[in-house]
Amino acid sequence: MTDMSIEEYLAHGGKLSSPDNVPPRYRGELLRLMASFVDSELAASAGFADAINDAPGIKSRIAAARIVMEKADHAERVLALMAGFGVDTARYEGVHPWAARLARDADIGARRQGGDMRLSVFHYPLEGWVDAVVMNVLQGAAAVIQIAEYARVSYQPLAEVFRAIAPRESRHAELGREGLARIATSEEGRAAALSSIAYWRPRVAAGFGPAGSVRYHLLARFGLRHRTNEALLAEWNSVCDALLSDLKLN
Repeated sequence: MTDMSIEEYLAHGGKLSSPDNVPPRYRGELLRLMASFVDSELAASAGFADAINDAPGIKSRIAAARIVMEKADHAERVLALMAGFGVDTARYEGVHPWAARLARDADIGARRQGGDMRLSVFHYPLEGWVDAVVMNVLQGAAAVIQIAEYARVSYQPLAEVFRAIAPRESRHAELGREGLARIATSEEGRAAALSSIAYWRPRVAAGFGPAGSVRYHLLARFGLRHRTNEALLAEWNSVCDALLSDLKLN
């Protein structure tokens, strides 16, 4: 079977199940997707770990610690699939500055920075508990939508991993919403939350990628994407608008 015939098979909804039968360009795009997810989960885990000690109570500390642990676990699951493609995963066992962040006022859009593939939002620093909760709520809502998209990818082992972790990522978002609801009960908390929402919302939105993406069409032919950046962003905006309206934070 030629690469072109495989591409036609994928374009018609076909699935692949082994590293042995993927065409080279598909392999490159699949590994890029996986690396971005792994690096983003590790950066999220490392960044949120610093917020654990800012948590206002035991329940909040447990919730934050759970998110930190499970995001690292999600990264490990996808990393195991990357190893099957011959990726040298040993570099992930060494020391990498996953907790490193840029200045708070940096403006990098959706551009990658440094030596990893994390989403740009994970290059910005958290400032205290309220800020961490707001970021988790907004990015958590984005993660739920993006993982639902990834759970349909044409590489079946990866789709299965995403389907397995989707409930836990949904729970992370739910924990964030519960925390934000408590914060919004006081005027001081509401003011801090509104400031953080204004900061984080455009930065999380950038993670959905540009409108009219040329790359999307290639990924769609490979069965690695099914919905456009615009459609995913619109769903996220709708989810956020409803959530923030419920908490009177819109």
